[in-house]
Amino acid sequence: MSLTESTMLTLGTEAPNFHIRDVISDNYYSLDDLASETATVIMFICNHCPFVIHVNQGLVELANDYRSKGVSFVAISSNDVENYPDDAPDKMRIVAKVLKYPFPYLYDKHQEVARAYDAACTPDFYIFDGDRKLAYRGRLDESRPGNGVPVTGSDMRAALDQLLAGNPVSERQIPSAGCNIKWK
Repeated sequence: MSLTESTMLTLGTEAPNFHIRDVISDNYYSLDDLASETATVIMFICNHCPFVIHVNQGLVELANDYRSKGVSFVAISSNDVENYPDDAPDKMRIVAKVLKYPFPYLYDKHQEVARAYDAACTPDFYIFDGDRKLAYRGRLDESRPGNGVPVTGSDMRAALDQLLAGNPVSERQIPSAGCNIKWK
């Protein structure tokens, strides 16, 4: 596993649209179907990455805490499943059900969505405001596997709280870090 940081897409970038399959419902969804008028969190994750496994419960808690406030959450896996079969859609469905993901888990088969978002690692996080402009990109919090820091979601919670209060999100944002996206 090689440690890779977010590429830090330019703030203000408009959220790229997509139309890909949710492995939980087997329905296809676009950004138009899933975006919120309040804020939309796009998360690039996968099943096998130890950095994602480390924060999975925190992601569920974050989504459960903010969905009632009008924030939508979308998880996307873009990894090459031929070389990383643990990230295949059938296994994604199992992980989503076991962990009770309160958000769709979409499979980016052709990796076009990851490229459109300039995603580099898992996990990689993006928060778009109600106008679908990028307000935050970076880490969930400072916790990493083995560093002894609890998963709190503090960085993303602060950004979401600022958006919900109608305030600009601080531009001091620290890249996420994890496994590189497994490109074909």
